[in-house]
Amino acid sequence: MSLPSTDVGFNADEQFDSAQLSQIVDDMIAEARRLGASASEAGVSIEAGLSVNVRLGEVETIEHNRDKGLGITVYFGQRKGSASTSDFSPQAIKESVKAACDIARYTEADEYAGLADKALMATEIPDLELYHHWDLSAEQAIEIATECEDAARSFDPRISNSEGASVSSHDGFRIYGNSHGFIGMYPSSRHSLSVAVIGEQDNNMQRDSWYTVSRRAEKLQAAEEVGKRAAMNTVARLDAKKISTRQVPVLFEAEVARGLLGHFVRAINGSVQYRKSTFLLDHLGKPVFPSRIRIDERPHLIAALGSAPFDSEGVTTCARDLLNGGELQSYVLDSYSARRLKMQSTGNAGGTHNVFISHDDLDQRQLLKKMDRGIFVTEVMGQGVNIVTGDYSRGASGFWVENGEIQYPIEEFTLASRLQDMYMNLQAVGNDLDTRGNLCTGSWLIEQMTVAGE
Repeated sequence: MSLPSTDVGFNADEQFDSAQLSQIVDDMIAEARRLGASASEAGVSIEAGLSVNVRLGEVETIEHNRDKGLGITVYFGQRKGSASTSDFSPQAIKESVKAACDIARYTEADEYAGLADKALMATEIPDLELYHHWDLSAEQAIEIATECEDAARSFDPRISNSEGASVSSHDGFRIYGNSHGFIGMYPSSRHSLSVAVIGEQDNNMQRDSWYTVSRRAEKLQAAEEVGKRAAMNTVARLDAKKISTRQVPVLFEAEVARGLLGHFVRAINGSVQYRKSTFLLDHLGKPVFPSRIRIDERPHLIAALGSAPFDSEGVTTCARDLLNGGELQSYVLDSYSARRLKMQSTGNAGGTHNVFISHDDLDQRQLLKKMDRGIFVTEVMGQGVNIVTGDYSRGASGFWVENGEIQYPIEEFTLASRLQDMYMNLQAVGNDLDTRGNLCTGSWLIEQMTVAGE
C-alpha cells in the first residue's frame, strides 16, 4: 500500500514523517506479537494548534497546543488490554505494549472482542483533501477576532455586552495499523471563528451567537459577516413574549434540526441496538420517516468535516443509505457491535461520516409560508430526550409565526412529543443546508407538537 505524503509541518519535541510514524506502529505490533498476543492494533496521533479569545477588545487567552500520543490494544484470544503514552521513546513503547499485554492476561474473555475482519480493511486510501494548513500567527488571529467582535458590537446600539470572539486553527495527523498488515494515515485540519454577544432592551437581555468552521481557512465566512450575524440573531430575540399551552406546527431552524437528525443516528447505533435500549429496536426494513425521505452517508466528500477514507479500525468507508423510501436500511456499526448483532461492520468505528437528509425545494421563507401559523424554533435546551422510549421534551425559544410571517420572539416554552411521531410527521425539509458539521440538514417542519407555555 502506498503511503500519502505527510508534510504537515508539525514541530513537536522532534520531527516525525510518515516512515518514522509507520515504524513506530510496526514496532508496537511486533512487540505485542513477541509477547504472545494473538492480534494487536496501534495508533499514533500528533496535533498542533492555536486558539485566541478576545473579549471587549482585549485579548483574554492565547493558547498554543502541541500534543502527541500513541495507543496499543492487544488480544490474547478474546481477552483484551489497552495502554497509551505520550512518550515515543523505544523504552516507553515497549513498556506500553507490556502493560497492555499484562492487562489482557487478567481480563475476562469476550467472545465478540477482536480486530475488525481482515477482508474489510481499506485497500486504497483516497486523498480527500482533508488537510489545509493555515499559516496563522497569534497577531493575525487577534486581529480577526477583534474585527469579528467589533462588527457585532457596532451592529446595533442595543448590543450591550459581549462574551467574546474566538479564532482557532488546528492540524492533526493520525496513523493506524494492526496485525492484519493494515496501515493507513492521513493529515487533517480544522479552522473556526465564532462570537457571542448580549443585547438589552427595556431591562430584557438576550444572548445569541454565530460561528463558521471549515477545513480550509479561505472557506470561512468573513469576520465582519460572522459578527453581524451574531448581533442580528441577538437583536431579533429582544422583547420576547410568552405563549400559552397549545398544539401547533413547529419549524426547527437547520442548526437545531441537526440535533433531531443526530437523535436518529444515535438510535440506530449498534451499541444501543444490542443493548436493546432504543426506540428504533429491530426496525430494519420498517418505516421511520415519510416515504419521500432518504438519509445517507457520504464519507468521501472532498474537504468535508466528516470525511474519512477509513474508520478507526481500518475498515474502508463507503457511501451508503441509512434510510431510503422512509424505511430503515442499515444500522451504524463498528466490529464489536456488528458481531453482537451477527452482522458486518459498516465502517463506523468512531462515528458516522457526513450524514445528509433529503430536502425539498423550499427555502426557510417558503417553509414559514407552508407552516402558516406556528412556532419557528431557533434554540433548544435541556437534556429531555430519551432514546430508549423516544420521548422528547426540551425547553426552547424562537418566534411566533402568523400568516407565514414572523410576528415576534417567544421564550420559556417547552416542546413535547415522541421522536417516532416527529419523524413520521415530518412535512418538509428545507434546502437551507447547514453543513458546519458531520450531520447536514436544512430546517425541519413538523406537522404538530405540544407546546407547554403559560
